[in-house]
Amino acid sequence: MSLQTVLQVSGLAKHFGGVRALDGVEFSVPAGQCVALIGPNGAGKSTCFACLAGQQVPTAGEVLWQGQSLLGKPPAERQRLGVARTFQVAQTFEALTVLQNIQLVLRGAAPLAWWDRLDRRQPERALRLAAQAGLKAQAHATVADLPYGAKKRLELAMALAGLPEAAADAGESTGADRSLDRCPSLLLLDEPAAGLALAERADMMALVRQAASQGVTVLYTEHNMDAVFGVADRVLVLMQGRLVADGLPEAVAQDPQVRERYLGMDFDLNANVNTDAKGLHDAQG
Repeated sequence: MSLQTVLQVSGLAKHFGGVRALDGVEFSVPAGQCVALIGPNGAGKSTCFACLAGQQVPTAGEVLWQGQSLLGKPPAERQRLGVARTFQVAQTFEALTVLQNIQLVLRGAAPLAWWDRLDRRQPERALRLAAQAGLKAQAHATVADLPYGAKKRLELAMALAGLPEAAADAGESTGADRSLDRCPSLLLLDEPAAGLALAERADMMALVRQAASQGVTVLYTEHNMDAVFGVADRVLVLMQGRLVADGLPEAVAQDPQVRERYLGMDFDLNANVNTDAKGLHDAQG
């Protein structure tokens, strides 16, 4: 896997009056790495993610994706650069079917005219993405009728649908066809396992790991530790607006400051490993 840095965050700060929600956060992410951003309530995770995803403008600092600044760029421009995001509460079109949700956001599809039928927009590709998200059997179901876990997986499929096709559909290719240099992509996932039961979290995080294994760079925030350990290649820990730990999950889990101020001194790493996602991770590693 390439070690080329594609996401660079430098001196990121966000002040709300006299409150320093972020205070000089710096980190970089290599292409294809899956990175979790964690920390206690009030640590600055949501603010950091909002600055990276474009919902907030930082007071200072820079966010570079492939050497280009993301600051001030609207969602459409970010997507053109290969950057997609999901939300803590799944954002889907409830009145449409699973396939129609994916077809609506497919990258590279011709613009819709009033006389067009949404069902005709690259149906084979949309079905591949639905199947990748475990939704093939529900492809023609109305989204309003789906359980919440399925909606979260659909939102991930929609995010992948907006990325460069070679990355989003990497399951169709192997070897050199998966070149990270040819189609770099970034997924920003805001608590992908939020609101899900344990089994649903395992399914969701296995899909996140699968996306990373296909060459998509992933940065996600999360509160559920079983969705962090055994899933992420690397863990970043924020506290009081500052990055206090950055390293392999096993090392971060043993960090004295992280254990004392966040995880707890009795934190059991093995009990918080997402075994389904870890199994996929190990099989692909």
